[in-house]
Amino acid sequence: MNVKIVNKGPHALPQYSTAQSAGMDIRAWLTEPLTLEPLQRAMIHTGLYMQLPQGFECQVRPRSGLALKRGLTVLNSPGTIDADYRGEICVILANLGNEPQTIEDGERIGQLVVARHETVEWQPVEELDDSERGDGGFGHTGTK
Repeated sequence: MNVKIVNKGPHALPQYSTAQSAGMDIRAWLTEPLTLEPLQRAMIHTGLYMQLPQGFECQVRPRSGLALKRGLTVLNSPGTIDADYRGEICVILANLGNEPQTIEDGERIGQLVVARHETVEWQPVEELDDSERGDGGFGHTGTK
């Protein structure tokens, strides 16, 4: 699939780390290192702009290594980039750890996953069909 992309930053375009990766690493574009204190968040620029085909979205997701090792995550995970959005892709990064974390220019801060989606047309009804599960939710199947 071809996607138009503009790169106003100095870093490489997002890329897959392996042949079967679902996500492409995206990098921070910073003029100087940025330190996030515990529970602090910041919008990180990437310098990237894209044009997705209709019927597709791009999700901005956390990188598991950053989350585990440093407590850094994408706050609104997954962030959604709609096909008609033409602004810069930015990442809302949050430090959920106990120590300050410094983000460097060019550091991989998240990953992008492009996915097809459907457009819903609501069908108002008075009741829904029965199912085995019914209205059970929020742990109704137990913990073991």
